[in-house]
Amino acid sequence: MKYDFAVFGATGLQGRIVAKDLLTNGYSVLLCGRDKSRVKYLLKKHKSKTGFAHLDVENIKGITDLIKKSGANVVVNCVLSTWNLNISRACINAGAHYLDLGSEIWLTKKQFSMNSELQKKGLTFMLGCGSVPGVGNVMLRHAAPKFDSIETIHSGYNWKSNMNKFVVPFSIEAIMEEFMDPAIIVKDGEFVKINPMNSMVYLYPREIGKQKSFSERHPENYTFFRYYGKMGLKNSKCFAGFPKHSFDRIKTLVELGFGSYRGINFHGVKIKPIEFLAEVLKGIRVPKGYKETENLWVHIWGKKDGKKKEIKMECVIHTLKGWEEDYTNIDTGMPCSIMAQMIKKGVIKERGCFAPEGVVPPEYFFKELKRRKMIVYENGKQVN
Repeated sequence: MKYDFAVFGATGLQGRIVAKDLLTNGYSVLLCGRDKSRVKYLLKKHKSKTGFAHLDVENIKGITDLIKKSGANVVVNCVLSTWNLNISRACINAGAHYLDLGSEIWLTKKQFSMNSELQKKGLTFMLGCGSVPGVGNVMLRHAAPKFDSIETIHSGYNWKSNMNKFVVPFSIEAIMEEFMDPAIIVKDGEFVKINPMNSMVYLYPREIGKQKSFSERHPENYTFFRYYGKMGLKNSKCFAGFPKHSFDRIKTLVELGFGSYRGINFHGVKIKPIEFLAEVLKGIRVPKGYKETENLWVHIWGKKDGKKKEIKMECVIHTLKGWEEDYTNIDTGMPCSIMAQMIKKGVIKERGCFAPEGVVPPEYFFKELKRRKMIVYENGKQVN
């Protein structure tokens, strides 16, 4: 069977959301991952439109052969970003378009260096296509033309739940990195590193309210500067905000060393604390009645016609009926699915390597978000 899409990391949370959204919209999907048991319900429910393939992300030739065999010309990569370069290279070898959920700045730069090769081969690569990065980047693309110059961009996410129960918000590996790794920000036109836990501020996002937030390492600071540096951008920061009960538990896990990738000897077997933690947390089930609200936002300061101008874009997401087990993680998987479909349909025709703010048409994208109950606001006024 030939498939419309191949989803890598389909057995993980975001991969399953992407696959489910693509299937819901009538496409066929090859689910690629390690644990087939985690997608049995999708394989059963969409028997005529799905298949499963084991994925070895260390084997570029194996990945290339898998893509060619699938017949899919669009690959959605939801694997841990460590393997983005391997999968990117395999997509080039196989002649497939590529999307991912973002990675570290140094890795993003390496992917952008493939731009000329992609243009020659007629391929589109899109980097950071989830929530933030992803939705936030497109909101910036919507707002930027309303400025003559842009000086400062702040972006981020804040969320809350209706219960003080710890539910893993998204990849625990990514969360730990946000808490522990230095945040690279743009300050006075230069990239500098700061300690996330020393950067706490209070923010007041729509439907979230007052929440302590911190600067974290996200590729937007690099891509925003890449696209809008010519408009005078001098300062850029990305923020993360967690409800207190979740923040406190994650911080405790960090302090206890569970975020470490350094191997330890456990009864003769070498294990990494972060990998052990990830496996343990897979057993946490979402409590009955658990719901979340999330706000993805971009705040822009600049000038228009010689006067100071300010725009705050926000996208508000609630737990969606029929997707309760995914709570607000849908705001990462669904936007990525939308962008993949835009490539498939030819809505996005540009070839090369892009972040969403460089190529995604906001009006079309916002319309698709609304269809999934994700509402976009500009300075408090709904725009979709």
